Amino acid sequence: MAQLQESGGGSVQVGGSLRLSCQAPRDIYNYDCMGWFRQAPGKEREGVMSISTRGKAIYPGVNSMNGRVTISKDNAKNTVELNMTNLKPEDSAMYHCAAGTCSVIVGGPWKFLKAWGQGTPVAVSS
Repeated sequence: MAQLQESGGGSVQVGGSLRLSCQAPRDIYNYDCMGWFRQAPGKEREGVMSISTRGKAIYPGVNSMNGRVTISKDNAKNTVELNMTNLKPEDSAMYHCAAGTCSVIVGGPWKFLKAWGQGTPVAVSS
């Protein structure tokens, strides 16, 4: 299921920043919470952050990116952006945009996600 299109991933050095963007169809953008989760090879999926239709940010219970990530919406473009700063090697993963219930996006159960994209890779090197 790939109704959402991510962009902005890439390779950065430790301490660098990246901005990820997610383009969504209007029927999803207007009515669903949207956000990001990530998954590194051999590791469990991990919620990053989500944002409600009203613009409220929702954080995961265990927030490994605390203070280093923000999320925003561009209503004119139907996009959601994830801004990451002070990146660490452990942030390296495939980052997926997702839509559905805010709490599910950041903490699962993942089977209840409404939609998600194929992901954009982030690689942080020291």
